[in-house]
Order: sequence, then structure tokens, then C-alpha cells
Amino acid sequence: MRTVLIVEDSLLQAQLLTRYLQQAGLGVVSVTSGEEAQDKLTKHKPDLIILDVILPGQSGFELCRELKTDPCTSQIPVVICSTKNTEIDKMWGNMLGADAYLPKPVDRLELIQLVEQLMK
Repeated sequence: MRTVLIVEDSLLQAQLLTRYLQQAGLGVVSVTSGEEAQDKLTKHKPDLIILDVILPGQSGFELCRELKTDPCTSQIPVVICSTKNTEIDKMWGNMLGADAYLPKPVDRLELIQLVEQLMK
């Protein structure tokens, strides 16, 4: 089963994303911080990572940069999913290596289509 790692500190948002992805037949692992994400990544490599930008401690932008510069995780697609939805935020995510930028609130169909496209 293909697995998505969700890094989201909002319980409600994490539950929503989890439900959407599970309904599409995907496995989901959810964590609330960049530190927890790094811990999970040492044990299991997901097929895709969804990152919030505003996280406790390390931001999603910082975590994205680390993931994309690490040879062990650089090939995993990263989707930044955030309420920060300006062109500058999207540009910044792109510059740091994000494969896509999805604004909140998330549209279920858009999320599933994007995830399926990136995991091909």
C-alpha cells in the first residue's frame, strides 16, 4: 500500500486530510512537527509527504529544504499544504524544492488528483 506522511499540527486538518487519502485507498501516517517527521522518516519512507508551513519549532519550508537536500529523502514528492497562499509563499516553496503547493481549505478531488499524479 502506498503511504502518505502528513506533517500537520492542526488535529482537525490532519483528520480531514487522512480521511480524504484513506478514502482514496492510501495509507496515512500523521505527525504534528518536523521533529516527529524526521523520526518517522528514519524508520519508514513514505511515497509522498504533505507539509503544513506553520509548525511548532521548525517550519514546513525549512523541513522541505532539508528533505530535498538529503539524498535519502530527496526523491520523495513533497506537497506544501497551507493557509499561507500568496504568490511569494508558492515561489518560496518551489525554490525550496516542493513538488506542489496546495492551498487550504483543501478540495478533496484536487488533493487526490495531485497525490496520484505525483506518486506515478
